[in-house]
Amino acid sequence: MLTAAAILCTASARAQVMVIVNPGVSVNSISKSELRNVFTGESFKLKDGSHVKPVLLKEGPTHSEFLSSDLSMSAVGLLVCWRQQVFSGQAAMPQTFSSEAEEVAYIAKTPGAIGYIGPSTPHESVKVLEVK
Repeated sequence: MLTAAAILCTASARAQVMVIVNPGVSVNSISKSELRNVFTGESFKLKDGSHVKPVLLKEGPTHSEFLSSDLSMSAVGLLVCWRQQVFSGQAAMPQTFSSEAEEVAYIAKTPGAIGYIGPSTPHESVKVLEVK
């Protein structure tokens, strides 16, 4: 049985996953459906026509929360989506990172890169998108 504090911490963590992009990306927000399309390999363009390159964390609480809250899917479901894209020749597997700091550094230097981090990860070198 979860305590009130555990429920509050879980809810707080859920709302805290931040979607980040390379500062050269011109949009300031992204819809959940657009986010899902980008991170499942269905689309590599944002509403303004900007080309994006999704990157993923390999594992961890931020990765799990992003998958469940923002993409509404499991890690296996995401892998299936990407394998379909790869085997059909439509995309390559996205770059993956073991740490949020590595992901931020990559996104900061890679035009069009988009990913996600927890709120405590330093992210001054990237742009945070509002998810609508």
